[in-house]
Amino acid sequence: MFSFSAALWSSSHAQELAAVLYVLLCVFVTIDVLLKKSDVRGALGWIGLVWLAPILGSLFYYMFGINRVTRRALKLRMGREGALPSTTVRPDAAPHIVKLSDVSETVTQCPLTGGNALDILEGGDAAYPAMLVAIRAAKSCIAMSSYIFRNDAAGNEFADALIEAAQRGVRVRVLLDGVGMGYFYSAAYYRMKRGGVVGARFLHTWLPWRMPFLNMRNHRKLLVVDGAVAFVGGINIGAENFARTPVPRRVQDVHFCVRGPAVQIVMDAFARDWTFTTDEELDDNGWWPQLAPQGSVFVRGLRSGPDGDLYRLESLLGAALSLAQKRVRIVTPYFLPDAKLQFAIAQAGLRGVTVEIVLPFRSNQRVMDWAMHGHLRFFRHVRASFSATSPPFDHSKLCTVDGEWSLIGSSNWDARSFRLNFEFNLEVIDRDLTARIDALIDERIGRGTMLTPDMLAAEPLWKRLRNAAARLAMPYL
Repeated sequence: MFSFSAALWSSSHAQELAAVLYVLLCVFVTIDVLLKKSDVRGALGWIGLVWLAPILGSLFYYMFGINRVTRRALKLRMGREGALPSTTVRPDAAPHIVKLSDVSETVTQCPLTGGNALDILEGGDAAYPAMLVAIRAAKSCIAMSSYIFRNDAAGNEFADALIEAAQRGVRVRVLLDGVGMGYFYSAAYYRMKRGGVVGARFLHTWLPWRMPFLNMRNHRKLLVVDGAVAFVGGINIGAENFARTPVPRRVQDVHFCVRGPAVQIVMDAFARDWTFTTDEELDDNGWWPQLAPQGSVFVRGLRSGPDGDLYRLESLLGAALSLAQKRVRIVTPYFLPDAKLQFAIAQAGLRGVTVEIVLPFRSNQRVMDWAMHGHLRFFRHVRASFSATSPPFDHSKLCTVDGEWSLIGSSNWDARSFRLNFEFNLEVIDRDLTARIDALIDERIGRGTMLTPDMLAAEPLWKRLRNAAARLAMPYL
């Protein structure tokens, strides 16, 4: 009788304890969501999930819903401003482009620099040789950041060049993303470390309580040599970027070589990430030489990411769509804009602005393709034209406005680039360079085929259901 009563008492108290923990867990998460989530629908979704499934919902919220990078990133942000030019310049552009530049300065908190020169490098066949020449000629320091750094022909050539530079006394710092490089093991990374290269992995951890960092990736592709020449864009380090690679695996992309005062803006982006990851300050003069003008291009840097830079990219793109008067052109491998940017695109079309969007016919992520097709069905009443480029997969990220303004760099038009990835782009104001970028876009449109929302709406029901289901994962694709 005693054992039965004790068991009954124990079971009853266990249930009461479980009920108390259930309520406390739900209340704790609900309070956190109410105080930190600005999107109403997202907040309702998290609250509903945690109350319906407290253990699983709380775990998902811990892994994917909490932004823990803010305080650490803001602490770093306060210390680096002195490295940048202290005054801005006024661009030689149409009044509405000047207004867009003013808006951008408010959004980015970064000055516009004049006197820059930019070269367009199409694909690895153009970008890699130029980057390797700079690395092999380095005299003082090399800073390099990449999302992907493969252990293949391209990666090995870069690794060898960086190792050789380190061994001849050049200070080399290489920062690779904790997921993109290969989370469990990166042969290229360890090969460089053994060769004397000082390397680090961005937000890489084996600690369970830090696993939420894994959803926040450093997607920046930066190379700065001797503080005097920089390379930025969308190209990772991998043999798939060579033209000789078979089409099923080949990737088409665009990179840019930068000379002039804007190089310090690129270096600043790397230095912040490096200090955030390693606590080493890159603050001596070798990293920050005085830079003379090299051209006539106006350039501003745009850092974005899930820290103090959150919403910068979306705000600037929204302003560009709102201020455009004639034409907006977008090339992106992934296109999943949220409701605000979709509305901005629709409004631009209603104002008579020509909006041209170029997407790959097939990307390197099947679920992303399904989600994009599911999302495009909701553009049926938006006055924008869509072109789908045939293989190879086009990984380029380009945007131009009215033949004078361009945005180049690492960002895609999807929630991951807008909210989760650390990205770096350059805002460029120059008619000649924008004309050259428009020529790249013309080439893609010329070999592409029209893709209309009506075509996607006419697909078989099972495809539309599959695509619609994939679209639900928009916030994390």
